[in-house]
Amino acid sequence: MKNLFLALALVFGTSFVTLSQKYAYIDSDYILENVPEYQEAKSKLDKLVERWTKEMDDRYAELKKKKEDFAREEVLLLDDERKKREEDIARLESEAMQMQQVRFGVSGDYFQKRQELIKPIQDKVFEAMQKVASSKKYMFVFDKANQSNLVYADSKYDISDDVLREMGQNPK
Repeated sequence: MKNLFLALALVFGTSFVTLSQKYAYIDSDYILENVPEYQEAKSKLDKLVERWTKEMDDRYAELKKKKEDFAREEVLLLDDERKKREEDIARLESEAMQMQQVRFGVSGDYFQKRQELIKPIQDKVFEAMQKVASSKKYMFVFDKANQSNLVYADSKYDISDDVLREMGQNPK
């Protein structure tokens, strides 16, 4: 009898706990699309990436041309001139790889500029989401963007527009 009472208490107790939990989700892509600051920052970042990519393409095009010229003229060159050109090509390859690392490496210019321009906006979104979740007493808030594992969500649990309003933006 004691075990039966304990089992019933456990079942009913946990069912009330799960009923009191509230869940919601946001679509961070949708939110960011509706924040003009993000669009401006993304545009600036895209222009920098375009410029840096052009620099890299120009550098590699120059390197390719030097290699082709060297391949055509190699048999006609003296040993000293051939070594000099080989060293020049190796130096250019090294500089191109180094430039690529500086621009697009793990701690490169792109990463730093992204942190500078985009992270503050993402932090604002996160703070607004926390305020909305706290005021509406949500236990969990999921993000359906960015390859999440959220397979299905009813739109009535989407608080993206509430987050935008908390940020002072008008949802579309």
